[in-house]
Amino acid sequence: MRAALWLLALFGIAAAVALFAGNNQGTVTVFWPPYRIDLSLNLVLLLLLGAFLFIHAVLGALAALFDLPRQALRWRIQQKERAMHGAMLDTLSHLVAGRFTRARKSAEAALAQEQSLADAGHRPPSGPQLRTLAHLLAAEGAQALQDRAGREEHLKLALEQANAQETREGALMRAARWSLEDREPQAALGWLKGLPQGAARRTLALRTRLKASRLAGQSGEALETARLLAKHHAFSPAAAQSLVRGLAIDLLNGAYDAAQLQRAWAMLEPAERMLPEVAIHGAQRLALLGGDAGLAREWLLPVWEMHATLGDSLKVKLVRALEEGLESIDAAWLARIEAAQRASPRDATLQYLAGMACMRRQLWGKAQQLLTQAALGLQDVQLHRNAWRSLAALADRRDDTAGSALAWKRAAGG
Repeated sequence: MRAALWLLALFGIAAAVALFAGNNQGTVTVFWPPYRIDLSLNLVLLLLLGAFLFIHAVLGALAALFDLPRQALRWRIQQKERAMHGAMLDTLSHLVAGRFTRARKSAEAALAQEQSLADAGHRPPSGPQLRTLAHLLAAEGAQALQDRAGREEHLKLALEQANAQETREGALMRAARWSLEDREPQAALGWLKGLPQGAARRTLALRTRLKASRLAGQSGEALETARLLAKHHAFSPAAAQSLVRGLAIDLLNGAYDAAQLQRAWAMLEPAERMLPEVAIHGAQRLALLGGDAGLAREWLLPVWEMHATLGDSLKVKLVRALEEGLESIDAAWLARIEAAQRASPRDATLQYLAGMACMRRQLWGKAQQLLTQAALGLQDVQLHRNAWRSLAALADRRDDTAGSALAWKRAAGG
């Protein structure tokens, strides 16, 4: 449609010019004494148009001629910029391909091209950012080549020339990762402390902090970081729970007396204290350090209330943890144990625990009955031996030599 309109417009212009030129009787007389020249108006108009076009062409040619040096300089600058960006692309390609020596040389070539442009007074607008990235890539290659001095030199230059906040944050994170690769967790944590508050809470920074804290043995810091990662959904729910559980156990293992253990337990969140593995380990650790058995049972109470849902291995661990404090067991706990055993009369582990509790309370007949039933159904080797040893002790109290010998034989696995 547009082409058709242009064609109609050209036809109209041609018709108007034809009408004007065909009926134009005007003349132009030029007096140049002693000469007189008469020209038609149409010819004069054509000559003026031709002169204008000629002068315009001459001026354009002269402008192009005088602009050649500037165009040549611009072409050289463009070539250098293309070479600089090409070197950066080569650096990335070599790093991905594992050619670290070539990657480092390409990064240094990009830096040389950028410096050449700067010396010529034509520094590119993205020059500072490009220099920082080139130094980081060169440091990455040096790190892979175990050239620590080269890595530190390029990293220092990258941090000095980083004018963008994101680029500086990236440099600090890379430095922390390199320190982790060198098994220097304190240095990694030092680099991470230089991050702003917002950047320090990013998933990448938190993952690095978690690895550094675990490597440095800072279980409390690692646990706090793992909680943040779990809130950011950096792990699946199962993986997050497993990680938090392991770190909580490490935190409890770091305590070397009952007071320290109680402080470590107070640092745990309520949901973490209710994890069966954590609560059982905390109670066992408290008993090992000579702490209050009543406090250990208090820690185990939430786990005991869900004992019906526990697996066999966790149930055995729970019974062992409770067994260590049966000497001071109170009436409330004894009632809980008896009620659980009556609710599950065929559960050998509960029969064992109830029998051992009755034995501690000097209820010899009931203890013998429960332990005999438990000894026939226990699958755990340690509990099985403990049950027969307890039956042997009960037989000795009754002066039943034959029964005691049989019980000791069963305890020995005979």
